[in-house]
Amino acid sequence: MENEFTYEDYQKTAEWLLSRTKHRPQVAVICGSGLGGLTNKLTEAQFFDYSEIPNFPQSTVPGHAGRLVFGFLNDKACVMMQGRFHTYEGYPLWKVTFPVRVFRLLGVDTLVVTNAAGGLNPNFQVGDIMLIRDHINLPGLGGQNPLKGPNDERFGVRFPAMSDAYDRNMREKALSTWKLMGENRELQEGTYVMVAGPSFETVAESRLLQQLGADAVGMSTVPEVIVARHCGLRVFGFSLITNKVIMDYESLEKTTHEEVLETGKQAAQKLEKFVSILMASIPPRDNAI
Repeated sequence: MENEFTYEDYQKTAEWLLSRTKHRPQVAVICGSGLGGLTNKLTEAQFFDYSEIPNFPQSTVPGHAGRLVFGFLNDKACVMMQGRFHTYEGYPLWKVTFPVRVFRLLGVDTLVVTNAAGGLNPNFQVGDIMLIRDHINLPGLGGQNPLKGPNDERFGVRFPAMSDAYDRNMREKALSTWKLMGENRELQEGTYVMVAGPSFETVAESRLLQQLGADAVGMSTVPEVIVARHCGLRVFGFSLITNKVIMDYESLEKTTHEEVLETGKQAAQKLEKFVSILMASIPPRDNAI
């Protein structure tokens, strides 16, 4: 399905927000399942329910509050999505990614993506944080891309590169910041693969994804990253490893959303502290973007 929104629709939403808040964010953060607590760290916070924002979809997943929150995190002007949208909720990809272009029109130059993910890499433990180095867009390889349809040059070029999707400088800063935090577990780094969901993977699918070179699997993030890079935003992101993906037919374990949220709760504070510290590493606002 092609994007039904025009450039003017994105503009209308951005102008609606700009007229109702004094905040002028430089950084946008998308909070994944169970990670909405990051908004509690914002100072001078101002909240908007998705339901009151023109053109905004609604979040329907447990663990996603469905609010846009403006404020300052470690003195950096931010806007945060407390809950994101997914294709498995029935939304087309252009709706899933709608907020990203709005952020661009708000003056944002950096997008931070977070998610809860299943660990495919055998070295990963539940509660680990994985810095996303690259992604595999499994739905995209099958023709589901948020940039499908006519291209609006005001946002970006027809064929955007994705080989540098996750900013190298920010990844290096993340790794050095983690060392300074003195955590027991090292910061993992790897490739995130997106599947459409909402069913969790079979054993055979999990083995396939591992053979494809993926370290973690989830049902989000990639569409927002593609649209962010298309419109020139700097991107970096993290996966919180909330469960080990089941690879063994003898295993009696089952992955549940409740398990994902519970593990998220226990490890989320670590990720929230980490993202907060990293805010200081984001370069000053680039007015050219």
